[in-house]
Amino acid sequence: MLKELYIENLAVIEKASCELCGSFNVFTGETGAGKSILINGINAILGQRSNKDIVRSGTKKAVVSALFTDVSDSVRSVLEELGIECEDGQLLLTREISVDGGSMARINSRVVNASALRQVGELLVNIHGQHDNQILMSPERHIDILDSYADSQPLLDEYREAFRQLQAKAKQINKLKGEIAAKSEKADLLRERYEELKALDIREGEDDEIEAELNVLKNAVTISEALYGAAAFLSGDDDRDGAVTMTQRSRDRLSEVTEVYEPAQKLYERLESAAIELGDISDELSSLLDKLDVDPARYDYLNSRWEELRRAKKKYGPELSDVLTAFEETGFALAQLESADEDLDELNAEMAELLKTVTIKANALSDHRMKAAQRFTSQVAEELEFLNMPDVKICVDNKKGKLTVSGLDNIEFLISANAGEEPKPIAKIASGGELSRIMLALKNVIAEKDDIETLIFDEIDTGVSGRAAEKIGIKLKQIASLRQVICVTHLSQIAVMADEHLLIEKQVEDGRTKTSVRPLDHEGRKRELARIMGGENITELMLENAEQYLTDAEKIMNNEE
Repeated sequence: MLKELYIENLAVIEKASCELCGSFNVFTGETGAGKSILINGINAILGQRSNKDIVRSGTKKAVVSALFTDVSDSVRSVLEELGIECEDGQLLLTREISVDGGSMARINSRVVNASALRQVGELLVNIHGQHDNQILMSPERHIDILDSYADSQPLLDEYREAFRQLQAKAKQINKLKGEIAAKSEKADLLRERYEELKALDIREGEDDEIEAELNVLKNAVTISEALYGAAAFLSGDDDRDGAVTMTQRSRDRLSEVTEVYEPAQKLYERLESAAIELGDISDELSSLLDKLDVDPARYDYLNSRWEELRRAKKKYGPELSDVLTAFEETGFALAQLESADEDLDELNAEMAELLKTVTIKANALSDHRMKAAQRFTSQVAEELEFLNMPDVKICVDNKKGKLTVSGLDNIEFLISANAGEEPKPIAKIASGGELSRIMLALKNVIAEKDDIETLIFDEIDTGVSGRAAEKIGIKLKQIASLRQVICVTHLSQIAVMADEHLLIEKQVEDGRTKTSVRPLDHEGRKRELARIMGGENITELMLENAEQYLTDAEKIMNNEE
């Protein structure tokens, strides 16, 4: 529970310190005394967003500290995750807000960020203010209220994980469809190019081979004449001896003296080798000449093929290797298109399975909610009957729709304000006073489901008076028997029920407004209740009435017990 609260330099509060009891605490004060600032301070200590404008003028920073005792196991668990010790069950939260906009937070003197402070604060205190009534006016928020009561979080987390997988799969499919659509626009061009290049049946280096062969064929006459002439010079003809014969004769002539003239031996051997080599050359020239057969059909084919390759290189080149690369890349792109279609079929199948799973989980979540809704409406009805709204009935309307992050359900609370009337949306028929009591009933029912020890109610009595206000006071007193309740109110019917009554008041000192918080004793309570009921000019009769009011409140609570 919240044991002590200290505020320094927060707006009009220069310094304020108060101790709170573990049951029903009430803050009262004149309009503008600073009750809202007190709530702002508590919000700051719970990790909510702070604003430098709340720092008291002329000071460097505002400081808010809160001491909690007997913290729950869930709080201890979070503290353990944050690496913060809490051996004696006491927890000191501190928030400093600088005039330059900076902020510092501490838990048990350990510096933490606002997120960690908020994580812990959400388990320590539950604040209900006037704006919370707007939740009832917003049907889209009703499902959150029901889930809080129904303990739907485990099922909801399980469903949302499957739903996120479904969404991710849908995005994956849409992305692939987009890629397929973009490629499909080029598919015909790709196929045309692929078939064109495939039909060419190109080999690496084929253009060089054709160019070489064409050069031979184009110069066949000149080559033939050269081969023939060279062969004739070597082998001779009818009119003359060739180089081969002449070399052989020179060799034979020299052989006559090789035995008597040693230097001639080496020359003889060289002539022997030359004669053999020249004979081989002569034979190869004759062989080449025999093979040099110009086929006009072959020549036409090579010219035609050369032109095909030239056009291909001009279109996809400049080199023939570029043409081959274009063929490979086109084939790969077409294969990707076919693979993408197969991938899409596979993804659609996975999507269908996921959709089944998500739908099953959504239906399980819906069944869980609707079973809880029966208990929920019954308990809320009991609370409303106690809060002087016996004829008001509340029901949960569920119009199932498409799958969303919250499931299939579209939850809205409907009420029937008078016996015999059909239930209608709360936003259309509930008054301000009814909204306050309905919200209190919901808060009380939901609070039974968690272990948050401190409940703060900030002027939830808007639009309420008379017997209804008295009932709210009694209800808060009942809640305070189980949890710590802190209530900011302007109604005497609520304030009179408090176990600890604190007064928020402002004074002007040295030309500056200061707000202070002080606990009231019995006499102080009488004066404050008299002021709330009758105004600033307090008379003895008003004090007597306040005294009687305190006595009656005690009797009422004794009877309730």
